[in-house]
Amino acid sequence: MAGKAKGLKRVLIYLGCCAVLAFALAMALALAGAAPAAVAHAAFALGAMPLIFAAMGHFVPVLTRSAGAAPTVHRLPLAMQAAGAAAVGVLAGALPGWALHGAVALGLAATGGFLGWQWRRGRAALGKPHPGLAWYQAALGCLLLALLAILVGLLWPAGYAALRLVHLHLNTLGFIGLTAIGTLHVLMPTVLGQPDPLAAQRLRRQLPWALGGVALSALAGVLPWLTLPGALLMGGVVAHTLAGWVKTHGWRRIVGDGAAVALMGAGVGLLAAIAIGFAHGLGGMPGRPAVTAFFALFLLPLVTGALSQLLPVWRFPGPVTPARGRMRTALVRFGALRTGLFLGGGALLTLGQTAGAALLAAGVLLFAAVLLGGLAVRR
Repeated sequence: MAGKAKGLKRVLIYLGCCAVLAFALAMALALAGAAPAAVAHAAFALGAMPLIFAAMGHFVPVLTRSAGAAPTVHRLPLAMQAAGAAAVGVLAGALPGWALHGAVALGLAATGGFLGWQWRRGRAALGKPHPGLAWYQAALGCLLLALLAILVGLLWPAGYAALRLVHLHLNTLGFIGLTAIGTLHVLMPTVLGQPDPLAAQRLRRQLPWALGGVALSALAGVLPWLTLPGALLMGGVVAHTLAGWVKTHGWRRIVGDGAAVALMGAGVGLLAAIAIGFAHGLGGMPGRPAVTAFFALFLLPLVTGALSQLLPVWRFPGPVTPARGRMRTALVRFGALRTGLFLGGGALLTLGQTAGAALLAAGVLLFAAVLLGGLAVRR
């Protein structure tokens, strides 16, 4: 058991650091003029997706009150990382096109296996599983559909354009969005050390609305008139979550913690990204600013805020220790500043101002610096 825990800890820390490197790679590819698809996949498929898989492997045993996952489950995030790397290589022109088919097949196999493991854990749980598990299962279902959509598009070129949009929305709002909202209901009270008695109730009530928003947004690539109801449903879920945090924890408490303010900023950024996506769906702006907004306004503060809280737990598991406290103190330092850089830089890029890239780079470098300092903490 100790060996399993140690192996999981290493995978989680490794993928957390890799996510930061992947975000830096995405920005470097963008500055080098790489294809937008390569930039997006560097951030999402290579950076966020493997980390999300690993985080799910950490949280699912907690949500189901069961033992830790087997080593084979801990290897699935590494399989997703390999698939993401292959996708980036193809889209950047470094690998042959057939490698993309292999990446999609590997992603489908890993996602299907992971979803099956979660279903088994949920059925074998002691009592009723935490409602956050249903969000994870829904998120993985969206990812399966997204991968199937792009696979069909690769095999059917005439439908590729529409299926690519379905793939994009199911990945961003579906897989990443549902996972994030489901996790944040549990993570925000943990960050602040203050229980949220209504979190489980919100999760149960919000899931059908969130799934409706994702479905309508995915179909909006084919039927643009669905853009408005999709945005209203998904935006309403996010706004309801943010309002619940403020009511439960108070604004001052949230902005006073470097991890909590980043998670709050991510929620505000997701609302803005949904609004920008709505404008794009109605032809008010091109598609690239919408993807940029999702990355800069939502994904960057989300991942850095979550890692600020989770990396110390992953590195020093078990009871709270002074070393864990020191590492967390190092990681949350400048949390509000980083969040401001991400939100400000994302807003500028969305408005077409390239100076926003410098703010994003500064925020990523600032987190990389505190990450190195945090990893230097010893017991």
